[in-house]
Amino acid sequence: MKVKVLVATHKAYAMPKDSLYLPVFVGKALHPETTLPFQGDDDGENISLKNPNYSELTAIYWGWKNLDLDAMGLVHYRRYLSLNKSKDLATMLNEAQVQELLQDFDIILPAKRNYFIESNESHYLHAHHREPFFAMREILIEDYPDYMPAFNKVMKRTWAHMFNMFIMKKQPLDEYCTFMFDILAKVEQRIDITNYSDYEKRVYGFLSELLLDVWLEMNPQYRTKEVKYIFTEKEDWLWKGRYFLKRKLLGHPDDL
Repeated sequence: MKVKVLVATHKAYAMPKDSLYLPVFVGKALHPETTLPFQGDDDGENISLKNPNYSELTAIYWGWKNLDLDAMGLVHYRRYLSLNKSKDLATMLNEAQVQELLQDFDIILPAKRNYFIESNESHYLHAHHREPFFAMREILIEDYPDYMPAFNKVMKRTWAHMFNMFIMKKQPLDEYCTFMFDILAKVEQRIDITNYSDYEKRVYGFLSELLLDVWLEMNPQYRTKEVKYIFTEKEDWLWKGRYFLKRKLLGHPDDL
């Protein structure tokens, strides 16, 4: 089975040595002056120019459209999938492990991220501008009405598979990407993000994190396997906690 896991990056960084991994310079079309020893996301059919708004999805799109594989995945230069808790790059999922997992499963996912006191919907609406979320919901109602029970169910959950990280066999990958990129393109036509901050302009990457679990809920025929999610750098949980409480207490800028 031919498998590649793309590693989305925008800068020089240490990469896993295993041949499973293919580092991809995301947004390369926007930085022709920058030379990195990685595959660019601007070859062949691509949306590299949209990287400020689509984030790591430009790597997924490039791989989906241009690579001939039996399975493809995505991780980040600081976020990986693993069978253990080590932060050592040499211990992340390797070719042999992935090949073995794909004998029994169609999709490999990171462990669920729990929000505990917030649903997926409330978490998104507290953290980001609301217009894109509601535009996405309207598009689902109009063009994918069969998905609405799954959408409503996922939005009420207090957990999600985040970061657009996965490894999928070819058929589910094609079906998921067709679904996701169609919806995001339609949201793009309906909203104006001109006055969003640079962070909030990554809106389509944020929305897609919600769409993955909606699609999975609608496609239970695909066998899934969760593995550990590893962030290779130290995380500032105190800062994250303060930021979360600030959003909860002060509200979103849309309310001010």
